[in-house]
Parts: sequence; C-alpha cells; structure tokens
Amino acid sequence: MMRQRKGLWIVAPVFLVVFGFLVFPGIGRAADNVSLTAVDCVKCHEAPPADIAASGGKHKSEVTCVDCHAGHRPTTKNNIPKCSQCHEGKPHYGLKNCFECHKNPHKPLNVAFAAKTTEPCLTCHTDQDKQLRENKSKHSAQYCTTCHDVHRKVPECVKCHRPHSAEMAQADCRKCHKAHKPKVVAYAAVDVANKDCGACHKQALALLSATPTKHKYVSCVKCHESKHKTVPDCRQCHGDKHPASIMKKFPKCGMCHNIAHDLNQWSEAAAPIKAKAVPAKGSKKR
Repeated sequence: MMRQRKGLWIVAPVFLVVFGFLVFPGIGRAADNVSLTAVDCVKCHEAPPADIAASGGKHKSEVTCVDCHAGHRPTTKNNIPKCSQCHEGKPHYGLKNCFECHKNPHKPLNVAFAAKTTEPCLTCHTDQDKQLRENKSKHSAQYCTTCHDVHRKVPECVKCHRPHSAEMAQADCRKCHKAHKPKVVAYAAVDVANKDCGACHKQALALLSATPTKHKYVSCVKCHESKHKTVPDCRQCHGDKHPASIMKKFPKCGMCHNIAHDLNQWSEAAAPIKAKAVPAKGSKKR
C-alpha cells in the first residue's frame, strides 16, 4: 500500500504537466512570442554592453544587440552571428579568421596581433604596402608587427635608430623621413633648421656659418629644396651675372667662386696657378 502511494506522488506531477501542455498548448510557446530588445540584454549580460559602451565603435553607434544576435536560446540554436553578416565587399573582410586579431567583437577596434604578422595588415593598408615595395629599404624586410605591435600605434624611430644628433627627437625624424620609404628624403622648407642638416653635413654647416657672404643667412633647404641631395643651379637665384663670353670660358660658377658654402675663399694650396707672362712679339730679351 505504501509503495502504491509513493508511486502516485511521482506519477501525478508528470501527468499534470503533460495534461497542461495538451489542454493549454500556448503555455509551451509563450516564451517564443516574447520580443526582446537591447534593454533586456543587459539584465543578464553585463560585460558585453559595458565593452560596447567603452570601445564599441560602430558596433555602438550603428547597431544594437538584437541586430547581431537574432533570437535567443533555446528557441534559436545559434545566435552568434558571422562577421560576414554585415562586413563584406572589401578584401579585408575576406580573411578567414577574424578573431585572430579582433579578439572581442564588442571592442572591434581593440586589435591584438600575433607575432610576425604582415599579410592581414596589407588588406587595409595598401598605400603603405606600395611605398615599401617601390622604395626598398631595410624596413621593407620587416613584419608590420615589428613596429606596429598594437593597432594604430606609431612607434618612435629613435627606439631603433640612433638620431643624427643628441638634440633630435621623434618629431625631427618625420621632417625628412617617411617610415615606409625612409631612404626617400624629402622635406618642407619651413620645417627644417640648418642645425638639423648639420647633424650629418657638419663641414658644410661650419663653412656656411663662417662665410662673410649673404649665403650665411640662407637656410639649407632654400637651395637644396624638396629632395635630399638636390644640387641647385646658381642661376635659379642669381640669374646670368656675367657676359656669355665669360660663362663660355668658365661654365661652372665654382671655377671662380669656389663652393656655395664658402664663396670666394681659396686656400693657398687650392689657389689658381698664375701662368708666366709671355713677352710681346718683337720685344728683345735683355
């Protein structure tokens, strides 16, 4: 008798549940009909909304939770979307493993790189790739992550390269050098002081600083403008100062005026050798 009563206590609840589903079928589907909003998500999921609020980028400003996560378990078996659901149409979006760099989709621009990474970077940074390929240097052989170990990080050149002088800082490097084509030296005339050039060209600066001529007050980049190692034509500033007959005999200005950094200064060793006077015809030697 006791066993029969015990069996009834077990069977009765199961019977009532089954009976309820049969008589009131809407009970089992009530949860399916509930429409969730982004406001509901934060009730259970604390971390993802906080991540989006802090570093969501366009995932914060242009989409909501339910735009990506359609439905909810258990009625939806998998509500974790593929990135390609929204991100398509560019070479970068064709990469296979988004999570290799974008570890947290709720912080999409907090990018963490694996060591020795280059190819994924080039799917976005095409200009930098072109500069490195067309202007070969030691930088061309490096991985992108050798310098940019954090996304959008611009490293200091002086961390690897010794500056030309002790006075130089990071901002000075960029006046002349572009990181992805460092051997193509170009500069703006207003940004480079003579002392910056003199860090490498010591003798030229010393001569220019000591000259009594007006060249002393001209900046290096006034003459050597735009591109490193440019040697200007003196006539760009001075025009044709001498008659054509003189210029024909002395076609290079430096033949008379020495070098531009040290105008009209000749050492005795470098002074022109005077030719011996030739006696006039008809004169007699005494």
